[in-house]
Amino acid sequence: MQKAPTQVKVVLLGDSGVGKSSLVLRFVADNFKNDADATIGASYMGKILQFNDKMIKFNIWDTAGQERYHSLAKMYYRDANAAIMVYDITKRDSFEGLKRWHKELQEFGPKDIVVTIAGNKEDLVETEAVPQEEAKEYSKSIGALYRKTSAKTNYGVEQVFRDIATKMCPDLEAQAPAARPSGTISLQPKPTPAGGKKKCC
Repeated sequence: MQKAPTQVKVVLLGDSGVGKSSLVLRFVADNFKNDADATIGASYMGKILQFNDKMIKFNIWDTAGQERYHSLAKMYYRDANAAIMVYDITKRDSFEGLKRWHKELQEFGPKDIVVTIAGNKEDLVETEAVPQEEAKEYSKSIGALYRKTSAKTNYGVEQVFRDIATKMCPDLEAQAPAARPSGTISLQPKPTPAGGKKKCC
């Protein structure tokens, strides 16, 4: 009998307009919209990735970047296994804003949360405003993973989630990625399962 997927709660943080919702839509539905609406409060999507004999379901909460929704976003940090802090590589201020998001995450999130920084809009690298080495150095300084992404081209998107899984479960690193199982996409909002936090190993 196949084991039930391990549940991993992921929250996305970052300033408005950096492409958080677009990253989630690309990962879950392999779709991209140039004119994605701004998130109000938070939205949920889920997807399962399979690593040979282990399935991991990412329960993804995309939080709003606008200041007026910050108080709502904080409640989604609770019991999160991982956080993806997103910035727009063409906007310096969105990178500087990561410090504020990380401070907030430290205050309201679990102490052992896995943090990844995603430098989004890699397709616009010609107008990059933040040197990659600087972004990597900052990521290292806070103990975070780092990867460049592009929701538009799908560059690095799935790998961000695979990085999270292998960080949480080192034994997965030796397993070759299996084909994506069919019927694993859920687009309907629903609460995080009771008991919430669950490590892979």
